[in-house]
Amino acid sequence: MGASMTMQKGTNVAVPAGAVRVEVGRHAAPGAPDVDASALLLVAGKVRSDADFVFYNQPAHASGAVRHEGKRTAPDRVTDTLVVDFGKVEPAIDRIVVAASADGGAFGRVSGLYVRVTDAASGAELARFDSTDATVETAFILGELYLRQGAWKFRAVGQGYSTGLEGLATDFGISVDEPQQTPPAPPVPQAPAAPVTPPQPRPAAQAPAPAPVAPVATPAPAAPAAPPAAAPVRLTKVTLTKSAPSVSLAKQGGTSGALRVNLNWEVRKQFKGWGAKLGRAVAMHADLDLDLCALYELADGRKGVVQSLGNAFGSLTRPPFIHLDGDDRTGALSSGENMSINLDHKDLLRRVLIFVTIYEGARSFADLHATVTLQPQNGAAIDFSLDECTVPSTVCALALITNNGGDLTVQREARYLVPDRGVSPQRTIDAAYGWGMNWTPGRK
Repeated sequence: MGASMTMQKGTNVAVPAGAVRVEVGRHAAPGAPDVDASALLLVAGKVRSDADFVFYNQPAHASGAVRHEGKRTAPDRVTDTLVVDFGKVEPAIDRIVVAASADGGAFGRVSGLYVRVTDAASGAELARFDSTDATVETAFILGELYLRQGAWKFRAVGQGYSTGLEGLATDFGISVDEPQQTPPAPPVPQAPAAPVTPPQPRPAAQAPAPAPVAPVATPAPAAPAAPPAAAPVRLTKVTLTKSAPSVSLAKQGGTSGALRVNLNWEVRKQFKGWGAKLGRAVAMHADLDLDLCALYELADGRKGVVQSLGNAFGSLTRPPFIHLDGDDRTGALSSGENMSINLDHKDLLRRVLIFVTIYEGARSFADLHATVTLQPQNGAAIDFSLDECTVPSTVCALALITNNGGDLTVQREARYLVPDRGVSPQRTIDAAYGWGMNWTPGRK
C-alpha cells in the first residue's frame, strides 16, 4: 500500500515502526460534534480492567504503551492523537482497538472523518482509513493494531455504535460510572452503583463477549493483571461557561496525581487580498509566542510565580508543586503550552491563578482563538474557550484555583487585562488579583 492510498474497510497493512502516532481527524466545521479518540488494550478480545482504557479522562496507560496526546485545531481540521509505543506493550496484550466518539451529535454530522497511523520517529504515513458512511452512530471502532506472528499490523474496521462511547466501552468490559445518564431500570430496583453485575452476557459489537466485568474482578489466570483503576471510569467532560463558571475538582474525581493544564490556540484572522497578505498571516502564526504562567500562594503564606521568564519553571516534587513543562512557541501546531499541578500536595496550596501573556508575535489577543483544558490524572476533564478579545490586551487571567477546606475549586476567569503604559503583564495581573509581589525585569 502506497503512503497516499486509503485503506478499504476490512483490509490490513504491516506497521514497521517501533512507535506510532494514531491521528483521528475531521473537517473543522461550525456546529459539528466534537470527536474524541480512545484506545482499548485487549487480551483475547477483552480488557483486563478499566485501566486498559485510554481516553481523555484517563490519558495514559500504566505501562506507558499508549497515551492520549489531546487535540489540535487547524483552520481546516481538528485532530485528536494517541501515541502507541510497541516496545512497552505488555506481552499479554494482542490487540489495541482505536475508537472515536462524537460529543454533541451523531457522526452523520461529521465530515472528513479519518484515522491515520504514522511512524512516530520519521512521520511517514503507514496507514489511513477514511470513514464515509456514518449516519446515526455516536461511536466508531475505526481500526485496530494487532499482533500477527510477532509483528504489528493495522486493520481498517469502521464498526459503528449508536450507544456512544459508553456502549462501546462496556462491550469490551469497561465499568462506566455516569451519574448523568440513568441506565435502564433492572427488574428489581437498586442503586446504579450496586456492585453486583447481571449474570446474562451482553452482545458484543465484534466477537461474543463474556459477561461484563466488575471494576475489581479477578482476570483470567493466563493474563497478568493490569493495574486496577481507582474507580469506574467517568466519561463526562466538564465545560465551564459564563453561566456555569466553576467546578469542584473532588466532585469530578480529581483528588490526587498530576493536574495537567493545557493552553492551545490558533490564529483566527482572515487576511483578504493577494498572496503576500496570506504570507503575513502565516508569519504571524509562526512568530506568535504565548506564555502560560501561574501565580501561587501557599498555605504558609509564601507567594511566587511559575513562568518561562527567568526560567522559573517550578517543581512538582517540592514547593510550589507546580511545574511548567516547557516553552512552546507553536500553539496549535503542537500540543500547546502545558503546566502540571501536583494534587497530592493540594493541602499546601491556598490559591493558584493561571494566566497567559503575549511574549511576542501579536499586539493583543484579538483574532486568537484559545482553549484551556484542565485534565486531572483521575477524573473528568475540564475545559473552556476564551471569549473574543475586543481590547488591546496582552495578558489574560484564565482560571483561579482555590482551596476550600481541602477541595480545590476551579473558576473560569477568561478575563482580558490591559496593562498601563510601562507596566508589565505580570504586574498588571498581580494588581488585579491582589497578590502583592515585588517584580523585576526578566527574560527568556
